[in-house]
Amino acid sequence: MDTELKKILGKVANTIRELTMEAVQKANSGHPGLPMGCAELGAYLWGSILRYNPKNPKWLNRDRFVLSAGHGSMLLYSCLYLSGYSLTLDEIKRFRQLHSQTPGHPEYGHTVGVEATTGPLGQGVGNAVGMALGLKILGSLFNTDQFPLFTAKVYCLAGDGCIMEGVSAEASSFAGHLGLDNLILIYDANKITLDGPLAESCSEDTKMRYRAYGWDIYEMDGNDLDQIEETFNKIKSVPQKKPILLMSHTIIGKGSPHKAGTSKAHGAPLGVDEVIATKKALGLPDEDFFVPQAVKTYFEQKIPGDIAREEEWKEMFRNWSKAHPDLHQKFLHMLEKKLPPDLEEQLSKIEIKSPIAGRGASNIVINVLADLLPQLYGGSADLSESDYTMIKKYPLIAPGQFTGRNIKFGTREFAMATICSGLSLTDMITPLCGTFLAFSDYMRPGIRLAALSHYQVVYQFTHDSILLGEDGPTHQAIEQVAALRAMPNLHLIRPGSSWEVKMAWIAALKYKGPTALVLSRQTMNEVLATHIPYADGMAHGAYIVKRENGKPDFTLIATGSELPLAWDVTVALEKLGKNVRLVSMPSWKHFEAETESYRESVLGGDIGTRVCIEAACSFGWAKWIGMKGISICVDTFGQSAPLIDVAAEFGMTVDSILDRLL
Repeated sequence: MDTELKKILGKVANTIRELTMEAVQKANSGHPGLPMGCAELGAYLWGSILRYNPKNPKWLNRDRFVLSAGHGSMLLYSCLYLSGYSLTLDEIKRFRQLHSQTPGHPEYGHTVGVEATTGPLGQGVGNAVGMALGLKILGSLFNTDQFPLFTAKVYCLAGDGCIMEGVSAEASSFAGHLGLDNLILIYDANKITLDGPLAESCSEDTKMRYRAYGWDIYEMDGNDLDQIEETFNKIKSVPQKKPILLMSHTIIGKGSPHKAGTSKAHGAPLGVDEVIATKKALGLPDEDFFVPQAVKTYFEQKIPGDIAREEEWKEMFRNWSKAHPDLHQKFLHMLEKKLPPDLEEQLSKIEIKSPIAGRGASNIVINVLADLLPQLYGGSADLSESDYTMIKKYPLIAPGQFTGRNIKFGTREFAMATICSGLSLTDMITPLCGTFLAFSDYMRPGIRLAALSHYQVVYQFTHDSILLGEDGPTHQAIEQVAALRAMPNLHLIRPGSSWEVKMAWIAALKYKGPTALVLSRQTMNEVLATHIPYADGMAHGAYIVKRENGKPDFTLIATGSELPLAWDVTVALEKLGKNVRLVSMPSWKHFEAETESYRESVLGGDIGTRVCIEAACSFGWAKWIGMKGISICVDTFGQSAPLIDVAAEFGMTVDSILDRLL
């Protein structure tokens, strides 16, 4: 390495250590070990390798850096601050404080320059795989020999914990299968976990495992700038044909005289005395949060080149746009996530014959939407023939072939969730993925980070209740609907007719966040009273499907495939002289967001005995039916039997419900 470059990057590395240990000490909370151990790596990436423009953090062809080991957030914050992003030193000093821009773990949309929300270990690997796949898709759509618009790489830094987590194995296996040659996973192999030496819990040969996945393997001393540059030069010297695992051997907490190389450096402040001793050992001045002028000058002088690189790309983009006007229109459509102004009208015209399962109705809608929305990409965890997510007019994405619109994730539900989040983070793809509702439990941590971060992902969960029948209690969802409803920012919609399925898709596409569509395997009779405009029905989350003839004796509230059942119960009660109001409630979240006056118009006042009908657990329904309400729900695990027998066994028939009510 050039002597002057090595000298300045060494200063950058020690500045990262300085900012890290002092921010953690000031907060009296945090993880100094990884940032101090990876300081040279951070300095080299942000100071030499990564292509980015700190003055435009959303440049489309920027390299992405994902910190999967999110507890080491001070590495990222230090690099963002030093390299010229809008993150300030004052925010560094407010590390882990209320409403600061430097939370304990990186949060997408909260801190400029953070590419993904990370912290729960391993998920960042899946996000990085999704980003890399998304960039390959975009490149296949828009790159030409003369105008290579998408050439960015994705760099992901993971620790021992990330590598041990199962989700990283799922995602890495998938990346190797597809041959994602724009992905570099840097493994901070410091051999220390929070609890102690890695050897106490893990003794696998990680290199052999990743080689078996189909990755290329490189190895280096991650604290030696010469070796770092030499290794990256090797990587650049040959065309990358596979994803790369870069084993970076580091010393956790490097620089600390008494805690480096031990778990004591992992997740707690070094202590005032140790900070002083570390600064002395590193030759740093006593001044708190000291940043050498040479480091400031280096990055200030680097910024014009960063800007110029993007300007060159913009010029290429302008020339490409003139040469390929049709592609340019498609590009803008995907970038702006445009929805047709007549979307509702087009979906309303779709003919769907009744009876039909919710999954079947959704697949018909998906295949219409695919032609209207080039940004929509589908996928499934080895269940596309059952969850009906396949976009039939388009081929599969396959190794080296990224022009398709369907992704077979394999039986990797957790990875699928994290990869779809990464696809969404390209800002040009709206991913749809599917599996059975019971298996949403495998995906839940990935869904949770998507909800926290407002990633626009659509989850199609089918086989939504005991009414799937013979597959039995292992596959029959009970508590999953309630659990997903409890998640902030996640819109769960359980449509009760093919019309509501159409309207649910409108809701999902309008929402800048994740949506779970919960759909039946069994067929449903169409409830024609649901055929009303989006603004009058689905947009509210709950609405009156059938009004009472006088003061209500009962108000029935139903969702999903139980809406047609509730309709039949309503008719039966009216024949017995009862006044009944029937309410469809496909989305609690939408209803909760409504005005008080609207909620009162649907469920307010004396409306008789309130009854909820849903083939799932009763948890949460008391909010809508009250203490004296009646829940026709399922609060035990199911049974393996034909649908008709299961429905009778669990009281999901007209006669059984009448017996409960009268």
